[in-house]
Amino acid sequence: MAWDEWEKLKSSAAGQDSERMRLNRLPDAREENRGGGTAGDLAVDDQDLAAVGNSAFKLFEGLGKHGRDAWSSSQTAAKDLTSQEFELGGALQVVQDRWEKSLKTLLDACAHISNHMDFTKNAHAGDEYFIATTVSSIATLGKGFDEGVKR
Repeated sequence: MAWDEWEKLKSSAAGQDSERMRLNRLPDAREENRGGGTAGDLAVDDQDLAAVGNSAFKLFEGLGKHGRDAWSSSQTAAKDLTSQEFELGGALQVVQDRWEKSLKTLLDACAHISNHMDFTKNAHAGDEYFIATTVSSIATLGKGFDEGVKR
């Protein structure tokens, strides 16, 4: 994304209705009637999380297999050039070292994203179970109170 494109997006967002996002409360009727849905709602389903995690895993695998394909030849070339007193040998070694550092960082990020998506999916499944069991136990408790009341 170019800088000018970013600036346009920022100015466009700044000009929009700033009351669209509401935290810690239900939207009022005015907000609900915009566009047929509730303004500002974010929704992610398991398929979205799985797609992100899967893409990160595929990138991790591909980089792990092919990210170091040129390592051996680059090392050899750097050593040969250095031994022949070409400054390019040292420069090639610097480039190779930076590539390796960047590759490790990217591999770590991909693994983190993939693992986080798995963790998020499992955590939300646990949350759903907790909520369902809590709500059902409240309903059972309420039912018991209703049975004791004579009308």
